[in-house]
Amino acid sequence: MAEVLLFHHARGLTSGLLDFASTLRSAGHTVHTPDLYEGKTFDSTEAGVAHAASIGFDVVLERGVQAAQDLPETLVYVGFSLGVMPVAKLSATRPQAQGALFLCGFVPPSEYGVWPGVPAQVHGMAEDPEFADSGDLAAAQEFAGQAEGVEVFLYPGSAHLFADPSLSDYDEAAATLLTERVLAFLSKL
Repeated sequence: MAEVLLFHHARGLTSGLLDFASTLRSAGHTVHTPDLYEGKTFDSTEAGVAHAASIGFDVVLERGVQAAQDLPETLVYVGFSLGVMPVAKLSATRPQAQGALFLCGFVPPSEYGVWPGVPAQVHGMAEDPEFADSGDLAAAQEFAGQAEGVEVFLYPGSAHLFADPSLSDYDEAAATLLTERVLAFLSKL
């Protein structure tokens, strides 16, 4: 079974993300869910992004890196949207990373170091402006074309945080498929 470090999105560590972590735990995985916002959650993505900007995206990233410090290096890094920043950095800089899951967003790991060639998946909605139109999708597809073992999964729709059941963006069918693919990915490690 895998040991997972799961990073939340811009709205914070929501009950929906804790439910997602529980689903992974129910499958036998160990899951750590650090709170990069120190207990704050937000009613909108815009408010959460504004909070991240006010404390500094570099601070959010550093909190993610610090969350990994006392954990084994043999982790699978998982991040939703804003949480893909520490996923990219840790998977590229911790030599024993086991895998990387970029959910609802993507940052090229080359921003932080050399990709170690671990398996990875990128998930997002095909018409999500935050993913498809922002350059994340194009960067993910380029990354998958250059790195072996990287898959990009697109879901129909335009919701951004579609896999968080506590939010209005939630899309049950897409979230169920994403969860199935994540569990299959983790079971192979």
